[in-house]
Amino acid sequence: MKWLVATLIFFLASFVNAQEMDAKAKQEFEKRVKTEVDRQISLIKKKSIAKLTREILDKESSLKNKEQALLKREEQLKKGEESLLKKIEELEVTKKKIIGCVDENKRNQQMRVKQLVSVISNMKPQKAADLLSVQDSHISIKIIERIDPAKASKIFNLMDKEVSARLQKQYLNMQQ
Repeated sequence: MKWLVATLIFFLASFVNAQEMDAKAKQEFEKRVKTEVDRQISLIKKKSIAKLTREILDKESSLKNKEQALLKREEQLKKGEESLLKKIEELEVTKKKIIGCVDENKRNQQMRVKQLVSVISNMKPQKAADLLSVQDSHISIKIIERIDPAKASKIFNLMDKEVSARLQKQYLNMQQ
């Protein structure tokens, strides 16, 4: 740019000197100045176009790189999503197994309680009271709930007073 300005100043200075020349030389000088100025402008335009083209190519390359990075990220997200779905499926299977085990344990516990009810129903009240006094209170309550009320009252009367009171309280709370 500085070179262009310097060239223009040189031509202008020469132009002033050219006024002293004759008219034909003056016209030829103006023609050469115009030709040189056009040539310089053309060079500047070409440089600007080349620079602009280079910038466009750089931007295009940058966009392609970003697009590739986005595609890789999208692929990683898909893999992560697939992995997450597999883990969810595995958790569902595990959940079903656990629920199945819990249900089976409940059935087994109910079956054991049922068996204990039949055993205790056939026992003498004193032996039943001794057995239920040492059992877990929840199981004892479930058993007492299923036996004949008359036999349950005899069992409560034969138990230690503290144990009997605790079991009766739990029994009443359970029925509410």
